[in-house]
Amino acid sequence: MAAILSEWWVWVSAALVLGLIEVLVPGSIFLGFALGALAMVPLVLIIPVINGPLALAVFAGLSLAAWIILRVSFRRQSSGARIVSRDINDD
Repeated sequence: MAAILSEWWVWVSAALVLGLIEVLVPGSIFLGFALGALAMVPLVLIIPVINGPLALAVFAGLSLAAWIILRVSFRRQSSGARIVSRDINDD
């Protein structure tokens, strides 16, 4: 199992599957994991002898970083709830 985590195509496949799950399931949980798996591809190509537990730890860290970046960037775009201070029928 640890040897397969050092293959680049495994991480691309995981990113595609997690991206598909993100599209099918409501919520934005799996997008950070998909981006973390996609970020693992260059690392596995640069360091091909990465072992299994280290690869999973790096994947978890990259996924957490991607999730935090997505959370901050999408929160900034949202204007929040609209506060109505004047009623249209008060004229």
